Amino acid sequence: MSITACYIVPGLPHTLLAADKNPGWMRLRQAMDEVRKEIEKSDAEMILYFSSQWLSVLGYLFQADPEPEWTLVDHNWHEFGSIRYKFKVDPRFAHLYASEVKEMGHYIREVNYRGFPIDTGTVVAQKLLNPSNRLPAAMASCNMYAEKQETLSIGQAAMRAIEKHGKRVAVVCITGLSSRYHTDEIPYENDVISSQKDDEWNRKILEALGEGRLEDMSEVAREFSRQANADMGCRGFWWLNGLCGKTNDFTGRVFGYEPIYGSGGAVVGLYPKRKLRSILGWVNDEADLVERFAGKSKTPKASAPVMPLAQTALDSIVTFEPAAHAAGSVNSSKAPPPVGPYPHAKRVGDFLFLSGVGPRKPGTKEIPGVQLDAVGNVVAHDVELQTRSVIENIKAVLEESGATLNDIVDVQAYLTDMSRDFKRFNHVYGEYFGYKGGPEPTRTTVEVTSLPTPICVELKVTAYVGQKR
Repeated sequence: MSITACYIVPGLPHTLLAADKNPGWMRLRQAMDEVRKEIEKSDAEMILYFSSQWLSVLGYLFQADPEPEWTLVDHNWHEFGSIRYKFKVDPRFAHLYASEVKEMGHYIREVNYRGFPIDTGTVVAQKLLNPSNRLPAAMASCNMYAEKQETLSIGQAAMRAIEKHGKRVAVVCITGLSSRYHTDEIPYENDVISSQKDDEWNRKILEALGEGRLEDMSEVAREFSRQANADMGCRGFWWLNGLCGKTNDFTGRVFGYEPIYGSGGAVVGLYPKRKLRSILGWVNDEADLVERFAGKSKTPKASAPVMPLAQTALDSIVTFEPAAHAAGSVNSSKAPPPVGPYPHAKRVGDFLFLSGVGPRKPGTKEIPGVQLDAVGNVVAHDVELQTRSVIENIKAVLEESGATLNDIVDVQAYLTDMSRDFKRFNHVYGEYFGYKGGPEPTRTTVEVTSLPTPICVELKVTAYVGQKR
């Protein structure tokens, strides 16, 4: 058993049905034809597809019909016409993969009835990469609500299924880069990436992938998603990183990169330098803008032993030392350094806007009141302790500008567990604001699924620092 190669391909129908309408779409079609030839020349015995266009909302779906047959009309691009298909599927692998995911406690369904719709991405990829059905296929859905850690684990489960199946597999991840489409009708021949910023981010990602740096790309996925509206929040890349293991040990090749109606479409090959195996012991790294993405540090090999927690989940937090910034920017040596390229605060006119502030202790990467398990997941936290630490960090930033807590006019609070923590958070918050004649800023409190580091509370405040009234 082994993986012969991993490929990343776009799933929009333009390359299959409308390549002649735009030179870039034709170049992507030709790039996928090169991938087809590589797969045919390899000794792959099966193709595994994971498509960010086959969306599931509850658990995961696996195609188990040995000969799915139907006619597809894409609901967004129906003007391009229909696609008639009849595929050859490996139901045994579908069962193995589904069983692995079920053992993890997720809801699963093996789909095996005539007429169940296969998504456009999988149909397009199968038609272009395996047109004669020479190789049996396996098809898995993407849960649109799964977060990073879960998606990584679903990729791991795929590798375990491959190992049990015992066949050589070509892996195809069907996903795009930026996914901002044109909002107005455009002539197809005039297609361009929707914005320069999206294009710049796409090229950064492709530079990393072209160098075989899959793990590095996975680490910056959240920031890529925020900046360029990445396709399905980069879940396809997370899944691929989970399957391949936490490693940059690939040879990469970018076959093509073009706009597809404003979005970014790319064809990429990743070729393992060594045999890939399922690996346990993932660490949930949430520091997105890691230095190694810029090639400033080396990435540990996937085969390296899991380090003690203090050297992983916490020490992996990448900070940015305060430096000279534009006029109005404020940084304090008494507050913990930011985990991204931004100042502690920015003064505009009579107002001071603070970046989000967490509870990390100044001068260290220690987070008070957090308990992590062996793989870096938060298993317990003390919201009261963290809230006090957050507010003390805010005080340090305010003091750098000659302000105090009394000058705060608005607070935005973010909690990772509202039902459990709101009352205790409110109690500590009230010790600083609202009780015994203290300041009474306006406040909004929201629940979020996660924060950039393993913390349970973050505050963002605005202070009035003009003439005192």
